[in-house]
Amino acid sequence: MKRLFTIIISGLTLFAASAQINTDQVMRSGRSALYFEDYVLSIQYFNQAIAAKPYLAQPFFYRALAKLNLDDFNGARADADEAIKRNPFMTDAYELRAVAYQNLGFPQRALSDYEKVLETLPNNRGILFKKAMAQQEVKDYSGSKATFDKLLKLHSRFDNGYIGRARLRMETGDTVGALEDVNKALAINKNAVNAYLIRADVAINRDGDFKSALADMDEAIKLQPRYEGFFINRAFIRRNLDDYYGALSDYDYATQLAPGDYVGFYNRALLYMEVRDFDRALSDLNQVIALKGPDVRAVYNRALVRKEKRDFKGAMEDVNTVISRYPTLAAGYFLRSQVKHDMGDMSYKADYDKSIAMAKTTVQKTPDEFEQPIAADNTADGGAQKDESQPSGDNDEEWLLAKGESQEAVASRFSALITVSSTPTLEQEFNNKQIRGRVQDRLAPADIEPMFAATYYTSPTELRPNSEYLREADDINRSRLLRFVLQVTNHEPPLTDNEQIKKHFESIEYYNSYLATHTPRAIDYFARGMDFMTLRNYPGAIADFTKAIETTPDFTLAYLMRAIAKLRGLASAPAADDAGTPRPAMDAAAEESIVKKSALADIDKTIELSPDMAIAHYNKGVLLLENGDYTSALNAFSKAIELRPEFGEAYYNRGFAFFRLGNARNGSADLSHAGELGVVPSYSLLKRMNR
Repeated sequence: MKRLFTIIISGLTLFAASAQINTDQVMRSGRSALYFEDYVLSIQYFNQAIAAKPYLAQPFFYRALAKLNLDDFNGARADADEAIKRNPFMTDAYELRAVAYQNLGFPQRALSDYEKVLETLPNNRGILFKKAMAQQEVKDYSGSKATFDKLLKLHSRFDNGYIGRARLRMETGDTVGALEDVNKALAINKNAVNAYLIRADVAINRDGDFKSALADMDEAIKLQPRYEGFFINRAFIRRNLDDYYGALSDYDYATQLAPGDYVGFYNRALLYMEVRDFDRALSDLNQVIALKGPDVRAVYNRALVRKEKRDFKGAMEDVNTVISRYPTLAAGYFLRSQVKHDMGDMSYKADYDKSIAMAKTTVQKTPDEFEQPIAADNTADGGAQKDESQPSGDNDEEWLLAKGESQEAVASRFSALITVSSTPTLEQEFNNKQIRGRVQDRLAPADIEPMFAATYYTSPTELRPNSEYLREADDINRSRLLRFVLQVTNHEPPLTDNEQIKKHFESIEYYNSYLATHTPRAIDYFARGMDFMTLRNYPGAIADFTKAIETTPDFTLAYLMRAIAKLRGLASAPAADDAGTPRPAMDAAAEESIVKKSALADIDKTIELSPDMAIAHYNKGVLLLENGDYTSALNAFSKAIELRPEFGEAYYNRGFAFFRLGNARNGSADLSHAGELGVVPSYSLLKRMNR
């Protein structure tokens, strides 16, 4: 489906002014950001408009449009709902909600919304086209054909209408009619990408004419040279023409265009297996499993590769995984018998006999399905997920049914995603360019948002121009007892300026002298501890925060910062002593457990002294999440959100925890809200989990 990026924005009536903020100006800024594809930034403007005038429909509609362009389909659907509640006559909102429903896999609901729009705009070309596509999705082929026929009678020069009807005819087996429609579309518009794709499909599946198909795919790629799916499918064609070099070249380019999409890696692995390059095949299959979780096809083929590489232990692990998922798959037992035979395990005959017996019965999956390339979505516009049932979406079971995944599968796939990306550079982390455009297409790291801490330095962005507010830090700043101003952030930039570094060393010398000649105050120890933190001297920071606490036992911020210093010191601890002797693993694990318990105690003390400090509850959730205590982490993040309802990072991490537990519905809802509140990585993770 094409996104609604070009919905007629100018057709909506501007609303009346007056509010504590200039709502008209905010909306104009939001629409401008939307026009220039700054979707995340536009959402922040629409949030302001909604806060000022929550009774208006337009801000919800525009925010829904931004979310739709970020592939946050459920968030877009929810905002469209709100727009319709406020203005039941806003046809654009029904259209937008319909597109969101189609992308969520609920075409029947989309049809209802399209019918609502057609009551007002009965001859609208775009709505008729989308209605016909939705009818095709629900297998109402006669209804879809009637809608296409009406569309083309009204708009005989609409090339996409012929292409849509050609797809319908392809699905119903009328390849002759499909080709007629394709040729009409190309006569109207020789740059109609999908027409070339359909014609290539017909050439392959009806005629086995790969040369003609290749010519059409070449035309499609000329028109859209940045879409990885075209290269994946052209590689398939080249492979069938015995052009292995060309096929590998296409797979290589596809994986460069979309490093987060598993299809190119999987298909390239099969080609590597075919030419017996097992090392590269293994690398690609590992990447598939990292991106998609324990996909059975990838695991099965990895077992074959490991067997060829004589990694029998790994091959046995993989084939056992396949058999556990598909216990009636004869090929699984046959492969295991081969692995056992090569290992010299004489029990191989039992598996061999079982595979022969099973081969005579119906199995759940045939071996061919495990060894075939995966076709990319071969349309220029992408495609909506199809789903025949229409769950209400009111509980996790129905949501997971719609997605086709169990809670165990969600949790497993999410765990695999976490291993994919390396930590971003700080330039990537804080560069304003990272919030522009379709941020969900970037392969952002699947990791939690870190703890918040007091610091002397932050890196503002358009979305976060100021540091977070923390009353305890503000009180200290108002006292003017520190040599630097405290700020609060969870993304502290590195200190690279030599002059700044020198100032903090000089500050430490100042406090050394001051504390030696004056009665020590808690704030002086705290100040020197902050200098130590800035210079990454965590033992020194811990010692000074401890002295500050001993001097003033209710020094809340000192407890919070001591916890962070302990955890950072643990993360930066050397793996070996000064003599180069590695630390025993048992000692390191025991030390880590002790330090984390001590840090948790400091955070709990912070909460005891300041129970309304949302950041303290959030930091506790981060530590619990890192320790694998997901249920307790959920409670901590929920408390942080209760105290600060607009706490985007808490929503993000709570969504992360939900996904860890296999709760896709709540995880998606929290990530959507986190993105709405400016946590940009939410959209990348949402897209990867809902792919």
